[in-house]
Amino acid sequence: MIARRALLTAAMLAAPTAWARSRPGAFDVRAIERRRLLPQAKALLTAEPRTIAAIPAPRSPAGPQDYYSEGDYWWPDPANPGGPYVRRDGRSNPDKFDGHRDALIAFGRAVPALAAMWELTGEAHFADAAMHHLRAWFVDPKTRMNPDLDHAQAIIGVNSGRAIGVIDTLQIVEVARAAALFARRKAPGYAAIRAGVEDWFAAYLDWLTTSPFGIEERDEKNNHGTCWLLQAASFAALLGRGDIIADARTRLQTTIIPTQIAPDGRQPLELARTKPFAYSLFNLDVLAASAWLLGGGKLIDWRTSDGRSIGGAIAWMAPYIADKAKWPLAPDVEYWDGFPVRQPSLLFGGLAQGRDEWLALWQRLNPDPVIGEVVRNFPVRQPLLWL
Repeated sequence: MIARRALLTAAMLAAPTAWARSRPGAFDVRAIERRRLLPQAKALLTAEPRTIAAIPAPRSPAGPQDYYSEGDYWWPDPANPGGPYVRRDGRSNPDKFDGHRDALIAFGRAVPALAAMWELTGEAHFADAAMHHLRAWFVDPKTRMNPDLDHAQAIIGVNSGRAIGVIDTLQIVEVARAAALFARRKAPGYAAIRAGVEDWFAAYLDWLTTSPFGIEERDEKNNHGTCWLLQAASFAALLGRGDIIADARTRLQTTIIPTQIAPDGRQPLELARTKPFAYSLFNLDVLAASAWLLGGGKLIDWRTSDGRSIGGAIAWMAPYIADKAKWPLAPDVEYWDGFPVRQPSLLFGGLAQGRDEWLALWQRLNPDPVIGEVVRNFPVRQPLLWL
């Protein structure tokens, strides 16, 4: 089964990779990433795994290995102290429980970065460090995370978890990309844990595609539906699930693009939020990554009959990424100064459409933000795992 999965995965991932490398005059992403990543090596090599099992969640209704988080925009009600929390869109409550999500983000940053450094250098210690994290999160029965999100983004006094909490595992999309690289390139130490890692992703993918929360999140019309799609596609690619890959590609073309992108390139559902700039960037990055994974440049270029396309959405946002002062809407209510960062939509779109100005802009932007909220909304961080 593993050999068959490897062949399927290689076939599904080869097209965008080969296409990118065949583009005349393609810029040197490897050199760019070598300069960025290698100074981070010491910190990454010495960081010990810390899974949710080591982080008590006092308000969680579940066990220590069950993921738990609380909704960002929910606050105590001044009119009803001690009662159900109330929503303040775009305003993050600093007192919410973030311990499990922060640990998941750290894991989602460390393993892909280590994988990229191993791919760049061939040095086994990078792969060894990544295996240490993968084993702790997915394999070791004492420290692994249970493969479901039944208690994510809970609202105090209202529920113990919500479907939209599924967005939290967007942070491990690149962990699956790293695992696919380790399998394809026979990384040292991966054979010993491969079955455990893939069993975890298989169980989680089953939950993602069949549970009531997973199905509800799949059908969300805004960035939540896009984030479900990228997760399903990335996890399915690791596992060689061609059926889910095909369904995701169809969903992108028949549901996501037609309902989320206007003919002029705007993203109306994201522009309606109190943080329209950041939400538009975030959803666009996930759209572009999904298209790249599912069909490379062809899906970024693909248009509906009335002209809606991911390429068009990138073209609409690019001038405001280059010069935020031109943004035609009100500033975001939070973290306005934190964006843009090195948005991957510019990279995927630039390669797909030969737009050198987008690639140049991508290179000028900050690849390693440190503000927590910005990091959380920048989940595609390692281009070498996609190209």
